[in-house]
Amino acid sequence: MDLYREGTRSISGVTGPLLFVSNGRKAALGELVTIETSKGKRTGQVLQIDGDLCAIQVFEGTLGLNPGDCTVWFEKDVVKVRLGQVLMGQTLDGRGIPRGGKALPCFEKEVPITGSPLNPAMRAGPSDFVETGIASIDLLNTIVRGQKLPVFSGSGLPANEIAAQVVRQAHVPGNPEQFLVVFAAIGITEREARFFRDSFEESGALFNGVFVVNLAGDSAVERLLAPRTALTIAEYFAFDRGYDVLVVMTDMLHYCEALREVSAAREEAPGRRGFPGYLYSDLASLYERAGCVKGLKGSITQIPIVSMPGDDMTHPVVDLSGYITEGQIVLDRGLQARGVYPPINVLSSLSRLMNKGIGEGRTFAGHRQVADQLFASYARSREVSRLRLIVGDEGLTETELHYLRFGSAFERLFLDQGDSALSIGESLAAAVRALSTLPDEELFRIPADLMEEIRRVRLDR
Repeated sequence: MDLYREGTRSISGVTGPLLFVSNGRKAALGELVTIETSKGKRTGQVLQIDGDLCAIQVFEGTLGLNPGDCTVWFEKDVVKVRLGQVLMGQTLDGRGIPRGGKALPCFEKEVPITGSPLNPAMRAGPSDFVETGIASIDLLNTIVRGQKLPVFSGSGLPANEIAAQVVRQAHVPGNPEQFLVVFAAIGITEREARFFRDSFEESGALFNGVFVVNLAGDSAVERLLAPRTALTIAEYFAFDRGYDVLVVMTDMLHYCEALREVSAAREEAPGRRGFPGYLYSDLASLYERAGCVKGLKGSITQIPIVSMPGDDMTHPVVDLSGYITEGQIVLDRGLQARGVYPPINVLSSLSRLMNKGIGEGRTFAGHRQVADQLFASYARSREVSRLRLIVGDEGLTETELHYLRFGSAFERLFLDQGDSALSIGESLAAAVRALSTLPDEELFRIPADLMEEIRRVRLDR
């Protein structure tokens, strides 16, 4: 290996997480480097080449580096992750190295983490329902195998708790043995890491998934690698091993802020709110690695979690994530204040592929009609609640009072399920109980067989 290495001591400067080398003509974009100093070694990756000036992102950070005491060796290799069945139950850092210092006992192959979006011509159409155990997602914003559906969360809302719940409960009905979760924690605190670890150990999910953890104290450069490492592992299990893989990534805002930090160190022209102008294409290079491939059994489904600073849906990271993906799940501060968990605002949420994975033979006959009725009725109840503030109960009609009662029942009986897992049948039963508070003439979207069930529930109350 040493025969092919190129070394230089021509260090022209250090800025943020970047080291600049002025004699890097033989370097290649993305190439690994080793930085030798009198105090030890660090590793990095070639980020940019401009003539003979080479920008290197240092994985361990540049704090304490003295340019006069550095020798940079170009390794003629790129960042790779080791893949194999042995990864099951492993907790890795952002570069795919097991946390705790123990090397993988064996592996099948090493591949670059860069990856690429799936070829549109090779994509298979989505058709299978992914059950999360959360009624407001499964019944109203159904996730389909191969979909990418982000969760948008304001500060202080329980996005981490919902992420952990999805990891514990999610599966593809009829194929639970070939279902795997790859969890990528990006820029989280030690406290959050302990929460996830304890939650996954308690449920047993820790031993049936792969976990990539990048802590807030780790380098920003490694933060850029963590989701790519997770997706490379997911591609191995999905397309080599035939698993249906669910990739949960939290928090994509931290990833984008690390991208902004590196962009600023490169002195690139900033875009909206200081984020680089290529933020859209960079996010797309991650999100578009989800999907199903023709002729292959496995699939990759993504649930990226994105924090909304100031609950701002127009924030660039939130806005662009919504453009690239197939819908969104939005957490609501008002529901949380009313004690509803999970506080999912179903009226602001959307799954654009929902119709591909529901109906007879997948979930249940009449799923679309029930979902439409719940959406319409809950929207009407929210309108009546606002009207009530103006005219009081005395100014409302009998029908409007029914909708007020439905809104309360819908939040109490359907949305507020706690951390328990509900099957699609149990979610439907909760919806039927809520709908039974409305008179028959308002349930014009409900199929006849379900109307009979609603009337029986109404009589039993």
